Amino acid sequence: MEQIQLNLFDLVQEPLPDVQAPQDPTLNGFYYERSSDKFVSLVLGTKHYEVSPKECEFPKEWQKRVMKERAI
Repeated sequence: MEQIQLNLFDLVQEPLPDVQAPQDPTLNGFYYERSSDKFVSLVLGTKHYEVSPKECEFPKEWQKRVMKERAI
C-alpha cells in the first residue's frame, strides 16, 4: 500500500461563499496597541495581558510582524 504524506502548512483553505464575517468581530489573540505602545492579549475583546516591547520575551522577528500586521 502506497502512503501519501500531506504538507498541511501549504494547504490553502478557500472561504465558503455563503459564509460572511460577523459585522462586529471580537478580537482574540495577541495584538500591538499603538496608543499604549504595548503588546496585548485579548480574549473575546477583553484585555488579559499586556507587555511593553522592551519586556517582551518573544523573538524580535515576531514582534515586528505583529506590529505591522496586527496593530490596533
